[in-house]
Amino acid sequence: MEQNTNTFFKATFQLMLTCLALFIGDYLLDGFSVDSSITVIVSAIVITLLNRFLKPILIALTIPATLFTMGLFLLVINASMLLIAGELVDGFKIDGFWSALWLSFVISLTHLFLGKSTKAR
Repeated sequence: MEQNTNTFFKATFQLMLTCLALFIGDYLLDGFSVDSSITVIVSAIVITLLNRFLKPILIALTIPATLFTMGLFLLVINASMLLIAGELVDGFKIDGFWSALWLSFVISLTHLFLGKSTKAR
């Protein structure tokens, strides 16, 4: 029971960090915008689900490209996840690939500096 509760809190914290990163991205980036706080929460949930279920499939399918580019192709996959989320959620607007790439950097840096060892497993 303790393990399940701990995992729940870590996952919730990761979701809150993603929400914070989306707010930061909305403030810093010109090519990205969200309409409301509810849109940020829904977008964070959609991004989390896409990263949990679709991203591993895409990584497996693109292993040759990832190896050939020494891992840089993972940046394309991260940006793609955000572009897909932008298509699925109303009010979550990303102008293009480069905006999605910069937003993925903002999300990664937010998780790196504020998340530390709270990875949900």
